[in-house]
Amino acid sequence: MSRVGKMPVKIPEKVKVSVDGHLVKVEGPKGKMSFNTNPIVKVQVDKGEVKVTRPDDTRIAKGLHGLTRTMVKNALDGVVKGYERGLEISGVGFKAEVKGKDIHFTLGFSHPVVFKLPEGVTAEVDAKQTKLTVKGVDKHLLGLTAAKIRALRPPEPYKGKGIKYAEETIRRKEGKTGAA
Repeated sequence: MSRVGKMPVKIPEKVKVSVDGHLVKVEGPKGKMSFNTNPIVKVQVDKGEVKVTRPDDTRIAKGLHGLTRTMVKNALDGVVKGYERGLEISGVGFKAEVKGKDIHFTLGFSHPVVFKLPEGVTAEVDAKQTKLTVKGVDKHLLGLTAAKIRALRPPEPYKGKGIKYAEETIRRKEGKTGAA
């Protein structure tokens, strides 16, 4: 058995979990989300716990067993606590501002960059407009959104200008030196 997959996931209070075929729906105080599971594994809800089982010990079944259990756990954590990802913008004149469901970036291009946030994801910018926090219930969607924002202007290694994750460190390169 998969060590991760065999552990049942306890359902917190104020959270409803329902399984309809291969669709798992989770509702909680922060929001609701749903996702499809692979037909190989079975997800069952009973006595305040979610259990994931697999039919055999094939390599793919073992992998999907642990993956499905982790997806259920992430969904439960998301609707109870929520997830957030921090991004930092560095560079002279580089900034961001949130206007409704859009983020307007000034990233040193000849035009402003407008990023539309997907449904279920929100963003906040600090007073200096250089720190961006992306929040949401779905961990997968949040990670994709943060990666797409970072890809607008990835940090470059010489001056470190661009958008980076808050916990990321950029390996800096030394510039050219004059001939001796």
